Amino acid sequence: MQTLEVTDVTAACCAPLTREPLSAADADALAHTMKALADPTRLRLLSIVAASDGAEACVCDLIDPVGLSQPTVSHHLRILMEAGFLSRSKRGTWAYYSLVPGALDRVSQVLVAP
Repeated sequence: MQTLEVTDVTAACCAPLTREPLSAADADALAHTMKALADPTRLRLLSIVAASDGAEACVCDLIDPVGLSQPTVSHHLRILMEAGFLSRSKRGTWAYYSLVPGALDRVSQVLVAP
């Protein structure tokens, strides 16, 4: 399966859905991106990171709020990274995740009616 970043979805789907039909490839790419958001835990994690100071949070600070183990939280964060919503930096033994600027705006622009 091809991993497509949110920025690629916007480039592939230049117009909102109501302006012109999506090609099969564009629909697959957009669906992959939307699937990353279609999970309550991932939505919560994205929200927590976005609401954190500097729109960045340590994985160690994301475990308790969602009540899941560190490996499960890391799995969800990886899916959000692969979809282009988060970026990751390593500091010592911990990973820090930050919201990719404009990632949510790019998805919403595809869905907005003209």
